[in-house]
Amino acid sequence: MLGRFLEFSIATPDILASMDFYSRLGFSEAEVGETWTYPYAVVTDGRVCLGLHQSPGKVSSITFVKPDLLKYLGHLEALGIKFDFRHLGNDVFNEVTWSDPSGHSIHLIEARTFSPSKRATTATSLCGYFEEIALPTTDTIEASAYWEKLGFVAMDEPDAWLSHVSCTCDSVDIGLYEPGRILRPSLLFEADDLDGQMARLSEVGVHPASEISRRDQTPAKVLYAPEGTPILMTASQNQ
Repeated sequence: MLGRFLEFSIATPDILASMDFYSRLGFSEAEVGETWTYPYAVVTDGRVCLGLHQSPGKVSSITFVKPDLLKYLGHLEALGIKFDFRHLGNDVFNEVTWSDPSGHSIHLIEARTFSPSKRATTATSLCGYFEEIALPTTDTIEASAYWEKLGFVAMDEPDAWLSHVSCTCDSVDIGLYEPGRILRPSLLFEADDLDGQMARLSEVGVHPASEISRRDQTPAKVLYAPEGTPILMTASQNQ
């Protein structure tokens, strides 16, 4: 319903530092267009694309692409969505932004801003297999209903490494977590060999910040990108 997931858009004060960090993690750079007037880059592991935006006032958001966006706005408004930002017209790059019930930004644009990556979706980075964008959520029942209204399917995941609600569509999974467990929007990866992954990360100068509090004994680590994005790495449940 929202269109296809394009990127997790990340606000960064230093795009070169962010690009260097993700490159060391094993992400590849995609070819970007000239849509934005500020420095912009995209990196990908084959499963998730991260848009790095160096622009004052920019906030991180989950970005989707919807062709013929102007024709779709009435449907969104009928769902009760109130836009925080509109840039619309017949001769401009159409885009709108709004927030979910927990305040997380959703960005909808009419066309891609970078070329599709040639990297295989079966590829991984040194972080492991990308699972989802994890969001702290003040009310998981309300948030689940909201994301379902946008075309996602919500499922309780009580036996996951941290219990949460998984909202899934054909292009991205979004996890809804209690704020005490996930403090801000994060990227969640699963590693078949967490200790081995951490050793390889150490070789390229990347080190975990801490252990993560959890209810069971599933090993987990967290990395922080230069712009502050948390990257959560959990051990495979099969370990």
